[in-house]
Amino acid sequence: MENKQQEKNNTGGPVDSSSTSDSLPLGRSGWVRALFLRECRILLKNPIYVFCMVVFPIAVMVFFTSLMDDGQPLDMPVGIVDQDNTSVSRTLSRQLDAFQNSKVVARYPSVTEARKAIQENHIYGFLHIPRGTTDALLSGRRPKVSFYYSLTSVSGGNLVFKDMKTITTLGAASVGQATMRARGMTDAQIQTLLQPIRVDLHQVQNPWTNYNVYLSTVLVPGLIMLFIFLITTYSIGCELKFGTSREWLATAGNNMVKALVGKLLPHTLVFLAITFIYEYYVFGMLRFPHPGGVGMLVLLALLQVLASQGLGIFFFGLMPSLRMSMSISSLWAVLSFSMAGSAFPVMAMDGALRTLAWLFPLRHYYMIYQICVFNGFPLLEAWFHLAALAAFMLLPWLVLRKIKNAMLTYVYIP
Repeated sequence: MENKQQEKNNTGGPVDSSSTSDSLPLGRSGWVRALFLRECRILLKNPIYVFCMVVFPIAVMVFFTSLMDDGQPLDMPVGIVDQDNTSVSRTLSRQLDAFQNSKVVARYPSVTEARKAIQENHIYGFLHIPRGTTDALLSGRRPKVSFYYSLTSVSGGNLVFKDMKTITTLGAASVGQATMRARGMTDAQIQTLLQPIRVDLHQVQNPWTNYNVYLSTVLVPGLIMLFIFLITTYSIGCELKFGTSREWLATAGNNMVKALVGKLLPHTLVFLAITFIYEYYVFGMLRFPHPGGVGMLVLLALLQVLASQGLGIFFFGLMPSLRMSMSISSLWAVLSFSMAGSAFPVMAMDGALRTLAWLFPLRHYYMIYQICVFNGFPLLEAWFHLAALAAFMLLPWLVLRKIKNAMLTYVYIP
């Protein structure tokens, strides 16, 4: 009877996919090897995987770290409106130009022309010294010196603002210092009157105020997460697009968990390798501070990759469509940069946005990096963010049945 049944199946009669998969000569670990090799062939055949998993992440890594290689912006263009035209006003202009972050590139006859230069992005700000400033300083009156800056570029505007505020304060102090010395006061008395409170600033782990340390460590991992989201949803959606979903499931013994593990294992290894290369380049070659140690960096890389893949699978399970799942993945990844808290603190956001920030893996990655890697605190201090990333890894369990149903019954619609 068994031979007859086998003959019937070989003659082209209907064959049940589950019974066929059960008869595959795969051992307990044979399905892993079969799915792994199958996915490797797909990765090597389609150049989009090579570009999105290797070429683009490395290009992004080199681009952002080299873009901020100097640590912070230098010689940002500013202007001067000097209507006083005295030795004191010219000294203020030279002192502003001597600052590391600002460079005086133009002098304007009026505020209107200087404002127009800001609007045309020729300068980031300008210092206005009105007529009579020097006379007012020497006679003990308080002249009004104005400075204007643009926050269209937040970093540039803030740095120019700091320089112009410093130079106006120092200008008034220098005249006051000369007056007090003429009255016979000592340097200690003058310092007490001019600066009664002195700020003794010690920046934790980054005393040189290197913006590269602050920004590249969240921008590059965020972009790697973006590629993981997109490649995860794309690779699963392509099984529907090219009509290979049933064969994929059959190779895994009709088991959705095995199918996803075997399919995404090569992706995981490649993205982990890219993440480790990034960490070696940034923390090993560029010497970014990491008092948390190498072990914490390895753990953070594992959490980053696995949590991103889990969320990518979940997005496809919510909308089993190649186009829709990739759209929501890219939207979520782009919003992550605003909700991570590196550019604008989450604690200063609206209450609804503070709650929404917990739904982004990059936010938890950034907090673990900040607490455990950058500041060197134990992992227990960031246990909630660790639990959140673990929850992202487990999200696919909620949509496994829906993904399997889509692979077996859905018809791809372009």
